[in-house]
Amino acid sequence: MGRLLVALDLLGIFVFAIEGAMAGKAGQFDILGVLVLSFATSLGGGIVRDLLIGCRPVAAVSDWRYASVAFTGGALVFMMQAYLGHIPSTLLVVLDALGLALCAVAGAEKALAFGIHPTIAVLMGAITGVGGGCVRDMLMSRSPAVLHRDIYAVAAIFGAAVMIAGQRRLGLKPSLASFAGGLACFGLRLVAVWRDWQLPQLG
Repeated sequence: MGRLLVALDLLGIFVFAIEGAMAGKAGQFDILGVLVLSFATSLGGGIVRDLLIGCRPVAAVSDWRYASVAFTGGALVFMMQAYLGHIPSTLLVVLDALGLALCAVAGAEKALAFGIHPTIAVLMGAITGVGGGCVRDMLMSRSPAVLHRDIYAVAAIFGAAVMIAGQRRLGLKPSLASFAGGLACFGLRLVAVWRDWQLPQLG
């Protein structure tokens, strides 16, 4: 299970690193700015999660693979920027949903491994999935998208809850429960975008 957890974590980090770099490209950041956004977007949520669950030092600092994957994703976007203008927006939505699902499941699983109560572990999964995007938006001086009506954090919560319920209530193997949770998050996010589902809004 340790290998599966790290694999999910690293894959989610890579996807979010690409997304962060794409945001830097859209904002016309230089190479340093792109790499900073890649690091913040892909690792911000995991750093907050590790601090909250008592993982010291945080994985982003103690394991060289995390920062390496984040910077690699950013560097790839910078080097291939001439070809990125032709990427369909649909593909970007799918990649974002994939990163959200991977990080939400991995974050909840890591919280469980540290003895965190399942209910709080669900929240840790959501923080892992959406935290980096919040840091990215703040660095770009804009309101975090997760605080608006879009079904995003809800998808992360749902996926983490399905994963934990699969393990604790249904007795599924960790790998199968992780797949079910990731699929639930991924599917809800894509359906929400397709159907334009929104959360209720004040005012």
